[in-house]
Amino acid sequence: QVQLVESGGGLVQAGGSLRLSCAASGSIFSINAMGWYRQAPGKQRELVAAITSGGSTNYADSVKGRFTISRDNAKNTVYLQMNSLKPEDTAVYYCNADLSLGPQLRRRDYWGKGTLVTVSS
Repeated sequence: QVQLVESGGGLVQAGGSLRLSCAASGSIFSINAMGWYRQAPGKQRELVAAITSGGSTNYADSVKGRFTISRDNAKNTVYLQMNSLKPEDTAVYYCNADLSLGPQLRRRDYWGKGTLVTVSS
C-alpha cells in the first residue's frame, strides 16, 4: 500500500507565497520522478513541475521563475515553493510519484488526493 499525502494548501492573497509538501509512504522500493499537477474548475489537469531522482526539473511555462520544485530522497518527499502567486494559480494541486514496489516490478504512477490552493485578487 502506497500513500501520497499533500499538505500546505490554503488561501493566500495575490503576490503571496505558499509551500506545498508531499510525502510518499508504504512499501516503496524506488521512486523515479515526482511532480505536482493542478486542476482548476472546468479545466483539465496539467503538469506544474516535475523532478527526477537525480534532481533534473521541468516546469510549466506559466510558473517558470515563480515556482520551485525540490525533493528530499531520504524522506520520499517533494516540495513546491510557490511565490508571486496569481489568481489564475487557483486550483487543486495533486502530487504524483512514478515508483516501483520491488526490484522486479514495473514502475507506475501514484497520486495524492490533492490540496486546494486559492489565490484571491
